[in-house]
Amino acid sequence: MALGWMTVIKLVPWGEVIKSAPAVAEGARRLWDTVGRKRAPAVVDAAQEGAPALSGDDRLLQRLAAAEAEIATLHEQMQASSALIKALAEQNTELIRRAETQRVRMVWLAGLVLVFCAIAGLNLAVTLGR
Repeated sequence: MALGWMTVIKLVPWGEVIKSAPAVAEGARRLWDTVGRKRAPAVVDAAQEGAPALSGDDRLLQRLAAAEAEIATLHEQMQASSALIKALAEQNTELIRRAETQRVRMVWLAGLVLVFCAIAGLNLAVTLGR
């Protein structure tokens, strides 16, 4: 199973992911700002308006009130979704930053291992040459 994950990780274009992470985070912030500024539509109660007591109008007003309530619910869900998207974008940016830091550390570690291997090889050659 580990082989499958390693293959997936190797196939990810990390350079492009790292370059686009700030744009993704900024887009999520703009979405949050846009959605956060909008107010939820006010639900109007038909009885408060003093609507006529006709059965056809009452049904229409009830349907209108139900639609307005549904719109308000959808607006709340949209705000919650945009907050989630913003949080995920921020987490993604942090994850990519840490992955890049780990990649740089691994390059340095690989370089140190090569240097130590070269020194060990030289010591072995000198020791066997005596």
